[in-house]
Amino acid sequence: MLAAIIILAKWPTNEYALTPGNATPVAPLVKIKGVSSENHRGKIMLTDVDIQPLNALQWVFMHFQSHVQFISSDQLVEPGVPTNELDAQGYLEMSDSKLAAEVAAFDAVGWKTPSTPTGAIINSVVAPSPAQSAGMHVADEIVGVNGAKVDSRCSLITAMHSIPAGTKVHLSVERAKISADGVITYRSASTETLTTSKPPAGIGSAGCSGVTGEGTSYLGVAIEDGNTYRLPAQVSIDTANIGGPSAGLAMTLTLIDKLSRRSISGNQPIAATGTIDVHGNVGDVGGVAEKTVAVQRAGAKYFFVPEVEVATAKAAAGPGLKIIGVTTLAQALRDLRALGGATPKPLTTPR
Repeated sequence: MLAAIIILAKWPTNEYALTPGNATPVAPLVKIKGVSSENHRGKIMLTDVDIQPLNALQWVFMHFQSHVQFISSDQLVEPGVPTNELDAQGYLEMSDSKLAAEVAAFDAVGWKTPSTPTGAIINSVVAPSPAQSAGMHVADEIVGVNGAKVDSRCSLITAMHSIPAGTKVHLSVERAKISADGVITYRSASTETLTTSKPPAGIGSAGCSGVTGEGTSYLGVAIEDGNTYRLPAQVSIDTANIGGPSAGLAMTLTLIDKLSRRSISGNQPIAATGTIDVHGNVGDVGGVAEKTVAVQRAGAKYFFVPEVEVATAKAAAGPGLKIIGVTTLAQALRDLRALGGATPKPLTTPR
């Protein structure tokens, strides 16, 4: 029996376990400099899940616990992307989410936030691939190809589209440094030389205007647009050791609350999950059942979730927790007003 236990404990599986994490008030994590802000009595909470890889012994014991969701590594990463990218991907998603929350919040209280495109940010690296061989990583930002400026995902795709496989290319890259607790900083641009390879079948224009058919060259990265925004204030949100995009809605509501004269939640304990983009659209997230358990334990009265996940949240919710489905920030603010919250009115008049 002891030998069997030891073998199971050393036998890795392809499975991960999602279990309820914490529901954390966001306001104490936020600092705003440059405009007036206010701490109201209500709590707006973000919620997360704990995720861990399982060996065979853990896999067996986890089946005897409640509120556990099992997922395979194939569900966590795209084909060809190693699971050791997960932490970096999660921290990049959180960084993107915080920026989107800031833009959406300031827009909601009347500020204009002009944007400037900056480059193409890597959000995954296939193994093996030319990019992996060159030591490129998640969050690195490509800002040039062979001396030509790159300021977006599509400008990189356009620049690479007709380059033949087997060609040496010189990429201008701002290397990212991700700290142990998830803070991303960037170095000055450096030149990285790599040799392209033939793309896998099905790699096309990816929705970029003016680019048709399959490309002739392949780097082995998935990319997203890089942008900076001219915000009216400096905002910092301490999300140390929390990854992923699912706190976007909670962070946005908290920022609006702090920027407003009166509480947009009616000083009630609420929680929220859902991605946010700069236009205020709310997107779906994973682990909603486990997050619902965490929210209930934290004493929230209302839990705002993406509309498509209302049924999942209701199935996991107990008495005393009302589930509210939303698709946009504007809808969430209307629902909060129906619960007694105030209309957002900024402490500092937008200029």
